[in-house]
Amino acid sequence: MKTLVLHPDIPSRDTRRDPEAALAEAVSLASALEDLEIVDSRVVRLPKAQAGLLFGSGKVEELAGFITSAEIGLVLVDGPVSPIQQRNLEKRWNVKLLDRTGLILEIFGERARTREGVLQVDLAALSYQKSRLVRSWTHLERQRGGLSFVGGAGETQIEADRRMIDEAIIRLKRQLAKVKKTRGLHRAGRKKVPYPIVALVGYTNAGKSTLFNRITGADVMAEDMLFATLDPTMRGITLPSGREAILSDTVGFISDLPTQLVAAFRATLEEVLDANLILHVRDISHAETTEQAADVADILADLGVGQMAQDAMLEVWNKIDACAPDRAETLRTAAARNPNVMAVSAVTGEGVTALMEAIDAALLDPQRTETLQLGFAEGKKRAWLFNENVVDQEEAVEDGYRLTVTWTEKQASQFQKL
Repeated sequence: MKTLVLHPDIPSRDTRRDPEAALAEAVSLASALEDLEIVDSRVVRLPKAQAGLLFGSGKVEELAGFITSAEIGLVLVDGPVSPIQQRNLEKRWNVKLLDRTGLILEIFGERARTREGVLQVDLAALSYQKSRLVRSWTHLERQRGGLSFVGGAGETQIEADRRMIDEAIIRLKRQLAKVKKTRGLHRAGRKKVPYPIVALVGYTNAGKSTLFNRITGADVMAEDMLFATLDPTMRGITLPSGREAILSDTVGFISDLPTQLVAAFRATLEEVLDANLILHVRDISHAETTEQAADVADILADLGVGQMAQDAMLEVWNKIDACAPDRAETLRTAAARNPNVMAVSAVTGEGVTALMEAIDAALLDPQRTETLQLGFAEGKKRAWLFNENVVDQEEAVEDGYRLTVTWTEKQASQFQKL
């Protein structure tokens, strides 16, 4: 399908992204969908968003001429588009229109493979669809069911559709709860082994899956496209010390991630919350690598990854081979001065051995056993201890709980800060 990609550049919007770079990312998103032919892409500068059409009437007419002459069938708008704006633009341009959220949902719908991934996509899509019912039913007076003298005037079509979607959402949440429970049992089983979990996170297309394959020898899909990986993948690895660990690959993050997806994919990213160590993989060759890193930090915070866990992350500067020689050398020197930063190339293997040694060292915290006394009112601290899986024994005493814990110096320090 012939496609036009538009990025509305609205000064009032709070964004850290350069408009041209944002447009390039939107084109990459569109390219991730099969059967789309990107005919043209444009930054459209607007003083402010128009309530009914998003764009000004002059710009709408100008684009209408191009859309007709180029036989465009789909317009992708890289940003939020209200249901009313979407309906009006589709009528004016006689095309199908998707906003950024709809586009990302389409990609996730194509890529999800596991039971959990499919359920999460369906849940996010229904939440999105529910907010846009006005597009399908503009004649809200249409009635169906019920007699006028029993229970009022009957049920409007939009109410019936909303009720059906609500029922479908409830069913999906129940199914997802079962899958999450199963994953929780698997995680509990792994904690008993116990193998430490190392989670890869990062902006989409940062090279996480390529690095995952390089370390584990696995054959996870690793394509030069956004959202090549959607479903979590875990593999056992052997560290240089001979200890075993579990490496987890996760879905890539992206700026302005739809709120429906942040909620729906929280379960997929629970591996990150349980991880003993997080590796933040950055495409250090990207022009906006700093902005991408800030987006990842924001989403990690939204998911509940605390600042302490983020401070303990190892930052992996990937794609060093794609940088200009002078810049690559500067980055290698800067990484060598920071023990929490590793410069690597997942493609060539440069720096991967040193990264494995850094992972090993980060997981080698010596443990000690202590006895703690907590009052009944210190439920938050008690919950934290159990969540960290450091409690060996607990007994109720007159004024609270006596707990025997085995933990690392870092965990003890984190506990003291609660």
